Amino acid sequence: MEQSGQDSRRQGRKWVALVLAFGLIFGKASGQIRYSISEEIREGTAVGNIAKDLGIDSNILKARGFRIVSGSTEPLFQVNQNDGILYVNRNVDREEICQRTNVCLINLKTVLENPLEIHYVAVEVLDVNDHSPSFPENNKRLEISESTLPGTRFQLHAALDPDGGVNSVQQYKLSANNNFRLEVKDRGKDGKVPVLQLQSPLDREAYSSHKLLLTALDGGKPPKSGTMEIYIDVLDVNDNAPVFPNDVYSAEINENSPVGTVVIRVNATDMDDGLNGDVSYSFGDVNSKVRELFEVDTTTGEITVKGQLDYEVDDSYEIDIQASDSGAVPLRTEKSVTVKVKDINDNAPVIEVTSLSNKISEDSRPGTTVALLSITDLDSGVNGKVISFVRDDVPFTLTPSIQDNMYAVVTKSQLDREKKSIYDVTVIAKDAGEPALTSEKTLRVVVSDINDNSPEFSMSRYNFYVTENNPPGESVFSLLASDRDKGDNALISYHIFRDAVIGNKITSFLNINPENGDISALKSFDFETLKTFQFQVVATDSGTPSLSSNVTVNVFILDQNDNAPVILYPVSSNGSAEGVEEIPRNVNAGHLVTKVRAYDADIGYNGWLLFSLQEVTDHSLFALDRYTGQIRTLRSFTETDEAEHKLIILVKDNGNVSLSATATVLVKLVEPKEAFAASDVKSATRDEEGTDVTFYLMITLGSVSVLFIISIIVLIAMQCSKSTEYTSKYLQETNYDGTLCHSIQYRSGDKRYMLVGPRMSIGSTIVPGSHANTLVLPDRRRTSTEVRHLK
Repeated sequence: MEQSGQDSRRQGRKWVALVLAFGLIFGKASGQIRYSISEEIREGTAVGNIAKDLGIDSNILKARGFRIVSGSTEPLFQVNQNDGILYVNRNVDREEICQRTNVCLINLKTVLENPLEIHYVAVEVLDVNDHSPSFPENNKRLEISESTLPGTRFQLHAALDPDGGVNSVQQYKLSANNNFRLEVKDRGKDGKVPVLQLQSPLDREAYSSHKLLLTALDGGKPPKSGTMEIYIDVLDVNDNAPVFPNDVYSAEINENSPVGTVVIRVNATDMDDGLNGDVSYSFGDVNSKVRELFEVDTTTGEITVKGQLDYEVDDSYEIDIQASDSGAVPLRTEKSVTVKVKDINDNAPVIEVTSLSNKISEDSRPGTTVALLSITDLDSGVNGKVISFVRDDVPFTLTPSIQDNMYAVVTKSQLDREKKSIYDVTVIAKDAGEPALTSEKTLRVVVSDINDNSPEFSMSRYNFYVTENNPPGESVFSLLASDRDKGDNALISYHIFRDAVIGNKITSFLNINPENGDISALKSFDFETLKTFQFQVVATDSGTPSLSSNVTVNVFILDQNDNAPVILYPVSSNGSAEGVEEIPRNVNAGHLVTKVRAYDADIGYNGWLLFSLQEVTDHSLFALDRYTGQIRTLRSFTETDEAEHKLIILVKDNGNVSLSATATVLVKLVEPKEAFAASDVKSATRDEEGTDVTFYLMITLGSVSVLFIISIIVLIAMQCSKSTEYTSKYLQETNYDGTLCHSIQYRSGDKRYMLVGPRMSIGSTIVPGSHANTLVLPDRRRTSTEVRHLK
């Protein structure tokens, strides 16, 4: 296959050289070059260098838009704009492209713009022997009377081979026998047809049937073949075949004739009597296309239209009509009928857009090309003549090119976008037939604008409230900007301004969708670490040069109940919340046994801790203050009371979903003397433990205070340097009773959000530094649900 393709290219180059030499002899070059290739060559195979053969500089091909003008289907060939080489774009099957033609030529039009040049290239597709002959039937049964005279011919079905030329069916061979020989009838474009001829008389009494093998061979090297078995049944008597009075039959009919229209009537006579002389008609060896378009009346011999006749598909048909008598051994005679199809004006002009610039600047000069059109009509003669023009009063006109059927849509006056930005240009093509057929194609041309508007955000400043522990990667809020320009000038992209000088690390954890402005956080926010931050978002359009604008975004983090209480006292040496308290047995009611201390890193109700006795050996002996965690005796001890009591204290916060921790206190009752002695040891131990607890408590309080002061300073700085549309205040809770907690108030415009501390009870009133802004909390549970992620 590759060797064949190389031979084809060498032949193509020789043909081009001859054509150019011929043109130079007569003083000018022909406008067309011709190449030859073999079918089925690989995609991408080079056919020839058009630019070199035409003498065109390959360096200007891309700039001038060098290309092949093709229709709506995928082209068979493409041209490389870098070097001008014509190459195969998809599989080339000669049998699919040129079914019944000896020479398969594909005519291509190549176009160069600025200025417009059109060159014509013809590519001849050479056939290769890639199909074997095949018969329509695997076997054929014939009935032949024993009275049939030697020399009688029986036409058989021709073998079909999609290949053309020498690779089509060239010869037939018949298996050796004593009664028949084979003749081959050349039908021109329909190929060779085998005819079985009786060579010697048949003797039914000797042989009642014969089996022959017919082989069809093509002209390939090596040749390919196909076979058909022929079964011949020998019958008796009927010795006269039907006879047609005319040697030649021909007829003409208009294309698109209605189904049932009579094309021609043939008549055959039979000299026999009775059934042996009763003639019926049928198709002989015809292809499937003929059977789809025509049918024959078996009794009258009338050939009528069965399908849709189209002159543009095929202008003539060869129909074999077979006349058969009704004898016991039917005799048949075939006659060929030539039917010519006459053209009528049944095809409207076809307008194909080969090149279109649907956008044109308003400062374009008159005569600027907007589109290239190919206007054709499949009809012939006057029916195929086309007149084309542009409809309506638009600043565009249609100008013909140097090549027939090619037109250019150009501007005829100055454009003004402010008057009209979009034009619908309608091109009308009308043929000269009777009646005339018309086609139209509307091209939308947009007058483009310059980039003179910057993007605008929907708000001058954005304030967003985000609840901590947000899922990483999910969108937390969104910005929107618009641009009054059109097209690319209005296509906005977003990005976060990251100032390397300031070094804002928070923005490194933010990501913005450049297309829709959705901002997502790459990690979860922690209110205990970060309470508020600020950054800028820049919106940029896609114009040239691009324009942009920016907006400031303030983000406030809202607290969630995500920290469980931490027991500060009692704590054992191994770190568990357990402790032992020894008290004298003679203490009075109200004696302070110990105090459970706990801390919660959350604020407001989420950090407000309540204490309760989860488990106690004797409920009548001890009481626990739910707010302070103090454990006191309810009564004096008696001799019957146990000497050791276990108390399990539950510490939980007041979040919507409460988190809790437990501490275990083991109370031992001792005699007064033992209590004093133990008191001395315990005092020393407690002094040491108290020192450690005090040290850690001071560190915790100091850290919280530093964060609080930094937040106040940042908010004051923001308030002083930015607009006063929003403020944020942090209020420290002064009533500390041993439980660490926070209080904070957010204020934005007219909206306020208050989170209260642990000493606030139901019905309490909070005055956040202003008599005009007192927030009454009727229900702490309901109030706590008001702190949520707000967008």
